[in-house]
This record gives sequence, structure tokens and C-alpha cells, in this order.
Amino acid sequence: MSGHGFPKQLRLLTAGDYRNVFDHAALKVHGKGLMALACPNGLDHPRLGLVISKKNVRRAVDRNCLKRVARESLRLRQGSLPAVDIVLLARRGASELDKATLHRQLFGMWRRLERDAQKSMTS
Repeated sequence: MSGHGFPKQLRLLTAGDYRNVFDHAALKVHGKGLMALACPNGLDHPRLGLVISKKNVRRAVDRNCLKRVARESLRLRQGSLPAVDIVLLARRGASELDKATLHRQLFGMWRRLERDAQKSMTS
């Protein structure tokens, strides 16, 4: 993947895509207020799906901000991430994170995901 856009091919679009990740999640990365599930996708780039419920992040403004920051974070790291489908779930406490903390949190999660994916491929 060249460039730093966020086209449709970098997103999980169908319910089947999400179900596949939930059913076959080989990797699980936790962060404060966030959790990422991932499974290999057979493509040459990562794809992202977001599950941010109103129950865990009350205000629409906060949900939309979280989605924007998550997309931007993946967009900037897409070259170094393995070819996996990722579902990012917001948990309780995600709305208390400010943008800078959220960026740091996601950066650390992507780094752990990258490391764990390399470990699972070599073993």
C-alpha cells in the first residue's frame, strides 16, 4: 500500500468481516479503555473495523473523535503493520482519554500488535 489515505480497502466493511475477526482472533491487545482483536487476512495490508458503542462512550462527539483518531493512527502506521484484520473495541473509560493520550495508547497497541504478529508467524 502506498500513500497515506484511508480508502475502502483498508476498512472492514461487512458483518462477515467483523464476524471472522471475532471468531478467529489470533491476537488480542489491551489498552486503557480500548481492546484490539486481530486475525490474519491473506491480503498485503491491514484493515480496520471500529466497534464504539453508545453504552461505553456516551456522547456522539466523543465517539466520532475516537473514530477519527483511530483511523488516523492506523493510516500513519499502515506500512509497518502486518496483514491482519483489526477490530478496535471501545470499553468503559475510553471517553476519558484526551487526544494526545489516545494517540500514545494506539501507537503502543499497534506496536504490540506488530510484535505479537511477528512472534506468532515465526512459531
